[in-house]
Amino acid sequence: MFTRNLTKIIILLFIALAGGLLAWWFLYDPADHFNVSVPGMDNRKKRGSSSGKPILIGSEFKVFKTAQDIPGTRWTRFRGQDFDNISKEPVRLIDKWGAGGPKILWKKPLGEGHAAPAIYDGKIYLLDYDEVEKSDQLRCFLLSSGEELWRRGYKVHLKRNHGLSRTVPAVNAKFVLTIGPKCQVMCVNRVNGDFLWGIDLEREYNTEIPFWYTGQCALLDNDTAIIASGGKTLLFAVDCHTGRKLWETPNPKGWKMSHSSVMPATIAGKKMYIYFAIGGVCGISASGADRGKILWETAEFAPSVAAPSPVVMDGGKVFLTAGYGAGSALLQIAQRDGKFAATILQKYKPQEGLASEQQTPIFFNGYLYGILPKDAGSLRNQLAVYKSGDCMKAMVSSGKTNRFGLGPYIMADGKFFILNDDGEMTIAKISPSKFSVLDKARIIDGQDSWGPVAITGGYLLMRDSKQMVCIDIKAN
Repeated sequence: MFTRNLTKIIILLFIALAGGLLAWWFLYDPADHFNVSVPGMDNRKKRGSSSGKPILIGSEFKVFKTAQDIPGTRWTRFRGQDFDNISKEPVRLIDKWGAGGPKILWKKPLGEGHAAPAIYDGKIYLLDYDEVEKSDQLRCFLLSSGEELWRRGYKVHLKRNHGLSRTVPAVNAKFVLTIGPKCQVMCVNRVNGDFLWGIDLEREYNTEIPFWYTGQCALLDNDTAIIASGGKTLLFAVDCHTGRKLWETPNPKGWKMSHSSVMPATIAGKKMYIYFAIGGVCGISASGADRGKILWETAEFAPSVAAPSPVVMDGGKVFLTAGYGAGSALLQIAQRDGKFAATILQKYKPQEGLASEQQTPIFFNGYLYGILPKDAGSLRNQLAVYKSGDCMKAMVSSGKTNRFGLGPYIMADGKFFILNDDGEMTIAKISPSKFSVLDKARIIDGQDSWGPVAITGGYLLMRDSKQMVCIDIKAN
């Protein structure tokens, strides 16, 4: 009897002890003596804020030689004068590379990246990064020879992140405008490189530097700079003559800077700037008393990464696309009772229709031309043609033997010049019913040939991650 009672007592004590240990396990906080870590407590700056010494934008300058303008050769910004990536110059271009291969006029080593050139009257303007000097450099070259005329820059520390510089300057008769990898905006005199003004977007607007650095290319609208900052404002405008702010668009929803560039458009007689931000897409008034006002917006298609720019098509339609599985959306922008609104007509994944990870598709004669991303199923990395009103059904594609990776493409003289990742350039005739390869040749034995191609005056400028090449493509 005594033994039986003792056993019960021991069991009850064990249950009580186990219950106590279990309660202690749930109630004990091993970190109750820790201090909460808040931004700034660890001496690291928050993303989108700028501490430390200001960056002296434009403080560095070197002149190597001088040269006069040679009128007649212009590719003035990202996607060219009409923002469509189509050269309309009446210059006959080659169909074949010829027995001797591509006629390479010169090559120029560059800092690692994908930044592409703008061209004005025989001079090339390229934003490059000097890893030795740790400096963003706007470099000016002669188109005909590749000789460097001058460079204007500023110290800024970068670490490799799939390349460094990746934007295209905007240029007109008076100004060159650039946006650097860490969101420094610089405006200089086009002819002599004199520094005019600069803005550090991170410091002044609390811009969050995009992952992989800035991809937004500069926009000059006549002599006005249009910049999508994110942070405190969505967009703002600057008078290039004075550096004075003309207007700012509020950003109450906190949309962030994307890799996409601002595209101008006129819809229902109203000029506007269309921006595909991280958070959504919007149209902002570009003229009249309401300049800077948001005319329409939608967050129904809002990928976490957006690199291709909006494609403005006929009838108020706007095509949007992004990589990493986001797919695409076709918007209809319409005006009713004096107000604009955006309606999504189509939205689909890469396996279902036209999509792009990096390059912006070309709209021509009612059709969209684009290279599909790697997650597009059987059409991956092919160039395909779609009707503008039905972006879900390919009319024709380049085929399984002609895949181009993330490479750029441009239309000129009725032909497409398509560059693949490894520096091979294809010349092709493409229509909604047929894809014909005219010729192809390896131009550069490099890698990551992703920077946009420029064509003017029978010259073609292309690059890989570390060099720029100029090719004579004039037909005999």
